[in-house]
Amino acid sequence: MVNAIIGLLISCDIPMTEFIICLNSDRPPEKFIVQVLDSTHMFVQPNVAEQILHQIDEFRNKITYEKPA
Repeated sequence: MVNAIIGLLISCDIPMTEFIICLNSDRPPEKFIVQVLDSTHMFVQPNVAEQILHQIDEFRNKITYEKPA
């Protein structure tokens, strides 16, 4: 019997894949990664897409240098 799962395919570079895997490991009771397909693709639960995007935006803002005025 085949089991089908609704999900979201994420395609990104290797550092971002590692960041998302780290986010997943920080949430022990509710893991959102269904399957890591390769180093640049993963299949995740669709209900966490906005949370992942928000965490990525926060991370990028934290590591971006802004020249002082």
